[in-house]
Order: sequence, then C-alpha cells, then structure tokens
Amino acid sequence: MLTLFNTLSRKKEEFHPIHKDYVGLYTCGPTVYFFAHIGNLRTYVFEDLLKRVLLFNKFKVKHVMNITDVGHLTSDADEGEDKMLKGAKREGKTVWEIAKFYEDAFMKDMEKLNMLMPDIKCKATDHVQDMIDLIKRLEDKGMTYIANGNVYYDIMKFPHYGVLARLNMEELRAGARIEIDEHKRNPHDFVLWFTKSKFENQEMKWPSKFGVGYPGWHIECSAMSMKYLGEHFDIHCGGIDHIPVHHTNEIAQSEGATGHKWVNYWMHGEFLVMDKGKMSKSSGEILTLNFVQSKGYDPLDYRYLCLNTHYRTPLTFSFESLDAARSAFRGLKNKIIEFRKNQDKHDKSSDANIIIIEKYNADFIEAINDDLNMPKALAVLWSVVRDKDLSDKEKLHLIFEFDKVFGLDLVNVAEETIEITKDIQELVDQRQEARKKKDFKKADELRELIKEKGYSVDDSKDGIKVKKI
Repeated sequence: MLTLFNTLSRKKEEFHPIHKDYVGLYTCGPTVYFFAHIGNLRTYVFEDLLKRVLLFNKFKVKHVMNITDVGHLTSDADEGEDKMLKGAKREGKTVWEIAKFYEDAFMKDMEKLNMLMPDIKCKATDHVQDMIDLIKRLEDKGMTYIANGNVYYDIMKFPHYGVLARLNMEELRAGARIEIDEHKRNPHDFVLWFTKSKFENQEMKWPSKFGVGYPGWHIECSAMSMKYLGEHFDIHCGGIDHIPVHHTNEIAQSEGATGHKWVNYWMHGEFLVMDKGKMSKSSGEILTLNFVQSKGYDPLDYRYLCLNTHYRTPLTFSFESLDAARSAFRGLKNKIIEFRKNQDKHDKSSDANIIIIEKYNADFIEAINDDLNMPKALAVLWSVVRDKDLSDKEKLHLIFEFDKVFGLDLVNVAEETIEITKDIQELVDQRQEARKKKDFKKADELRELIKEKGYSVDDSKDGIKVKKI
C-alpha cells in the first residue's frame, strides 16, 4: 500500500485516488525570469520521483505543470518587484524574450536530470481568460472587492482560510513578511487582478471586465489546474515555502469558487541549504546546474545526491557531499559495466535465487511506498549489487527495474565510465579553476600533467569529460 505524507493532515496517509488507476497530479512550475538554482531543482526531482513511484505502482498519471511567465512578484504576498520585469531590466530584453529563454533553459535542466516531462505544460500567458473567468465566479459569490482599481480576495469570506498552514483566523494580522497595503481590508487579503500596477511600462496586460491589467500569481495555478484536472483532483505539490501563502491562497480561491474540496493530498519538498542557510536568488548566492557542470560534475551526480536524503528532510549541500555522491554513483556505474561483461559467464540462477529476488523486490516496493523513502530504496539497490548469491544477469535485471524509480539512466551506462582517482580529480578541479581565472597557460600545463598520468580531459557544453587513455 502506497502511503504519502499529506501536509493538510500532517501525517502519512494511505493513497487512494479519486478515480481507479488514474492520478491527477499538479506541480507548481518555475517562474521563468532566471535560471533555476539547484535548490529549486531539488523540488522538481522530488516531484519526478513521486510521479515515477505512482507509475511503478501501475497508476496512470496525468501530470500538469505550470510555467509562470506573468504576475509573480519577488514576494509570495502582494509586494516586491515584478520578477519578469526585473529579468527584462537586468538583460535589456522584453519580458516575452526573458520568459522564452528561461523556460527553454529550465526544460534543458529537466532533460539533464532525466526527469519525466509533464503531460501538460501550461503557460500563464496562454490562460489569462481562464483566470478572468475564475475571478468572475468569485465575484459572483461575493468573495472579492475592488480597491484602488485592483480586485482583492476577501479571506474573511472563506471560513477555512489558512487550514493548510495551520493559521488561526482570529490571530491573522500584519506580520513581518507582509507589507501593510492601505487598500486591503485584511493584510492577508490578496490581489486577483491588477489594474493599478506599481511598475512603469508594464508590457504584459490584458483587457477584462475589471479593467486592463494582469492576474495575480495565485489565481494562475487554480485556473490552470482546474482546467486540465477538474475541480477535484488527487495531488498538488511544491516546495515548503509555498505552504503559508501561495498554496493557502490557492485553496481559498479554488474552494471559494467551487464550494467543495479541491485537492486530496498536498505534498511539499524541503529546502536545499548551504552552510550559510537557504539558497535563494534574492540573496545573490545561487548555484545553477550549469555551474555545477562547469566544475566537472554530471547532472546525474546531483540527482544521486538528492536520493540520499528524504524529500521532507533539508538537504545540506556542499561540494564535498557532491564529491561523495559522484564517487558512489561512478562506483555503481562501474559495477554495471562489470556485470554486463560477466553476465553470460557465471549464471548462478536457481529457485533459491527467485526467492532472493522476490525479497529484494518486496523490500524496494516497501521503501518507495513508505512516503518515497529513497535512502532506504537506495540501500536495497546496493544490497543487490553486493549480493554474492545472485548472478550478474539477475543483478542487472533488479538494478534496471529499480532505476525506473531512481531515474539515473543506468540502462544507458557507457563502458568508458571509470573510477577517477582522487589525485586526478584534484588536477581536473585545479585546471577548471585556472580556466575560470582565464589562466589558460596553467590550464594547458595541467592538461598535459593529467595526460601523463593516463587520462584525457575534454571540455564540452555538457561539462568536463575525463577518460582513460
């Protein structure tokens, strides 16, 4: 039985889809004004693992992911700078050009991390009319008001506001996170439609009965998820930072409009943290997947690192931990190469082995079905690798079966995968640092030194490739 931790109840629950053998899954996608950092990508890896576990359990999955290309401010609340406008100013481009460039960059990151693509990828700018229609429904139910030309949602008209974040309606007041807006009846009210933009030269605007303007961020996900998954679906995911404002507001407007429960299971991934704390774009300290690749790591090294920590536990990132993940992942790939070479030489299959295989399958399913316990599932895989009673062919069968969940692309492991010794890796890292400082003479000297030790170094857009000569 698959059990998932439901943020709504704060406990693990048995998963029962609304429709037999079919799961409606909505995941909050990126705001495409800059590259995703690896903290963002950790959330998408978690959501990819969830989807893979559902598929492994023989469910059909309809996965919808939004692309926020309008209406998102630098705060989850209604203050701060327009992220799209911020990106356009930074790069001297139009907001439309910014959105297209960073959407494409995000999709490339998904491919590099071997994520399953969503069945439906919906852009906010393609669904503005759906948002306007949803705002009209809320207006008809008396849950909105207009102040200073903007349409606000009145949270006091929704008795269950804040249930996801465990907010107390009697205690809701302006906090440090929310800037006082003199036009709001309550500081936690939020904008559904902006006509009075605080930004000059706003490029993204649409006509509506409320005036020419653009939608607030929260209304996007409600409108698009209901368009493609219906007004009651199974699972809604995101990062834990979405709980107190974005997802809380989504529930209020969705259930306010429909009058019934909207989502059955809410799932949230924890932060990736650096030694200095949570990584964020606003802090200026971000690590992109491209940067990680430029340091000589494969994107799947990072995916492997993510597997070692449960999605509801903060993942502390360091290059030391990434080194350890890379080393373990390389070791696994080398074992696969070894098993492939020997799979027909030592066939030890027997009836006893069938029992062992069934036990490993059961242990693996138990782990992944226990709220996606990937560290435990990974331990099962390594037990298979080290099992002296199984044939190499049997080990490969189990490894490739388990990788349907892990997503490490193990079936395509190439024979040139090698174990790079620590001293060689240090030379590769020194060379990369020299190239970064544009000290190409030193970089060339290090390349020759690496070559003398029996390795070649190739620079490519996919990162540094080190091979045995």
